[in-house]
Parts: sequence; structure tokens; C-alpha cells
Amino acid sequence: MIEYHKIEAHDQPAVAALYREAGWIEAGADTGFIARILESSHWIGAYDEGRLIGMGRAICDHASDAYIQDIVVSQAYRKRGIGGAIVTALVELVRSEGVDWVGLIGVPGSEGFYRKLGFREMAGHLPMLYSK
Repeated sequence: MIEYHKIEAHDQPAVAALYREAGWIEAGADTGFIARILESSHWIGAYDEGRLIGMGRAICDHASDAYIQDIVVSQAYRKRGIGGAIVTALVELVRSEGVDWVGLIGVPGSEGFYRKLGFREMAGHLPMLYSK
């Protein structure tokens, strides 16, 4: 049975493993940043018998706006509703703080997944990344 709850500081190695599995960091890369982002974001983890197998976070001002990101489920556990449960838990968490604007930027092809969870494309808006 999959359990969902807040990711704690002691889960940092498991978070790093999921980042590597997703291709977001390379093997041997410094993972010191993970401790800082665990402290500064809302995190929900999916656990199978105590092992972290999925995660996501919300960057939030705790008043009006939040951004969902870093949603990943280990390959062996995909297509079971785990990612959707993580996103739903994060949305409920930030909405319980009074946040009424929850956004995200999904990878191409994830539109259907996020639409089923209540998200929609923002017509007339363009996601951008600072690169100077």
C-alpha cells in the first residue's frame, strides 16, 4: 500500500536518487542543494514500505501563489495514479493556506495528465526562463 506524507530531511538521499532517475541531475553531481529546497518548499512523497518511490513539491508564498514542480514517480511505479495523488495532495496543501493561484510548467506530452487534475493551459501566456 502506497502512503503519502511530507518528505523529511533524512529522505535527502532518496530525493537525490529520484532526481537522478528523472535525469535532472547526473550521477556524482553535488546534491547539497537538496537540503535547502527540502526546507524551503512543500514536499509530498509517495512511499512503498518506507521507500520513497515518488515525489513532488510546491514553491509557495503561503498566501496567494504556488508553483508545482519536480513531480516524479519511479519508473516501476508509473501508471498507478501515484503522480496524480502527489499533485492533488500538494494542491490541497497550498489551498489550505489560502493560496488560490496554483500553476506549473509541464513537459511536452503531460497536458492530458494535468488536465485530468484540473489544470488548463493559460491562453495568452508564455512560460519563460532567465538565461543571461
